[in-house]
Amino acid sequence: MSRKPQNCLLVLLSLFLFVQSGCQRSGTKTAATTSGASGKPNFIIILMDDLGWADVGFNGSTYYQTPNLDRMAARSVQFKQAYAPSPVCSPTRASLLTGQHPARLQITDWLPGRTDRPSQKMLRAQLLPELPLSATTLPEVLKGAGYTTAHIGKWHLGGEGHGPQQQGFDSNIAGNHSGSPTNYFYPYRNRQTGKDQMPGLEQGTDGEYLTDRLTDEAEQFLAQQKGEPGLARPFLLYLAHYAVHIPLRAKQDLIAKYQQKVPSEGTQRNAIYAAMIESMDQSVGRILRKLEELGLDKNTVVIFTSDNGGLSVKEGPNTPATSNYPLRDGKGYLYEGGIRVPLLVLLPGTRQQPFVSQVPVTLTDLYPTILDLAGVESGGTTDGKSLVPLLRQGTLPERPLYWHYPHYSNQGGRPGWAIREGDYKLIEYFEDHSQELFNLKADPSEQNDLLKQEPKRAALLTAKLHTWGKEVNAQMMKPNPEYVKNE
Repeated sequence: MSRKPQNCLLVLLSLFLFVQSGCQRSGTKTAATTSGASGKPNFIIILMDDLGWADVGFNGSTYYQTPNLDRMAARSVQFKQAYAPSPVCSPTRASLLTGQHPARLQITDWLPGRTDRPSQKMLRAQLLPELPLSATTLPEVLKGAGYTTAHIGKWHLGGEGHGPQQQGFDSNIAGNHSGSPTNYFYPYRNRQTGKDQMPGLEQGTDGEYLTDRLTDEAEQFLAQQKGEPGLARPFLLYLAHYAVHIPLRAKQDLIAKYQQKVPSEGTQRNAIYAAMIESMDQSVGRILRKLEELGLDKNTVVIFTSDNGGLSVKEGPNTPATSNYPLRDGKGYLYEGGIRVPLLVLLPGTRQQPFVSQVPVTLTDLYPTILDLAGVESGGTTDGKSLVPLLRQGTLPERPLYWHYPHYSNQGGRPGWAIREGDYKLIEYFEDHSQELFNLKADPSEQNDLLKQEPKRAALLTAKLHTWGKEVNAQMMKPNPEYVKNE
């Protein structure tokens, strides 16, 4: 994107001064803890559930309305080729919080995962039932560096004994073992049985909407962090919305609004889903306004993203939820629609023009990026790379990105793994070892398989993929002895 040279220099200077003043690494994790919290940036991670890359205005949607996000994007670093580490939720969440690839963590499917069926040729790979307590998490490291840490929203990385507060968060609202909300409207429990109460949401008002309530809780947390200058502790707020995951439920007035809005183009036309997105967008706007109201925007990094692509197939009432066009397929698939996600990073105190990065990155990179900005060493294995050079509008050395999904997805996706290096992406399926090769720059919709035209490139990528799998101890599938072929 073009901009005046003098403005560009001012942007670079402001980012340089910010990184130099608040982002110097200390020698060790202990040194960071004893150096004091003063001057360290705050962090807010807003993680949506099943929000597709194309579901936001700043990535081209015209049916869904996201004015708050679009304004945020206008001041943010926009990563146009950002990827979830997995096409489903739990693996991405584990990877984001640990900086390790789902394959290394052995959390490669949603928890507890889809059980094996006679119709499957292969048995699913070994899957851990929760994020191990031995894993070093982002809140644990930041807490050791003097941060207050809060979890609000979806957890889905383990139940009792393996919840947010056992993994470094000082507090938890609404997070438990569940992958979908008990109810999108108060009371937040199973209406038939009275069970499965979402923690911290026992009290409420009839008709209250979950996305709004989680935002209320986030605003209250932010207000509590406003202390005397120089005395307030830095904080990490992990706001992991349940929206826009099924079951699709939204406020009736917003549904009616989109039922009357005729899509101008494309295939996005689900009014309930559009209403859920508008509530999501309102939440983002409220968080940004609260930061400004409290004066916290001057020292807070805000990150917005999603855990995987949008749901593009029939899976329950009122679905398909969305279309990820021009990307292929959606959640549960290793094609771009299943793994490419929106990613914005809003740096504190800046009002720059948007900087658009086309460098392929992964949400696994957020862990080392945040610790880099905080000046804290992780002290553990990290598969991601710090994106601070890109936040400075610089460059990052080219490196391959990997995916490993040894499962059959509920959405129809086949088990396999993939590698992207440069503009090329290779997918290999576990059932028959068949492969596909795409040039994503020339063919972002993945319609033109280049496997026969470029066998040498395919062989090189295959070798790298297999070597990586051994390095991370990727768990593989085995033949299903009870397989029954459907006639």
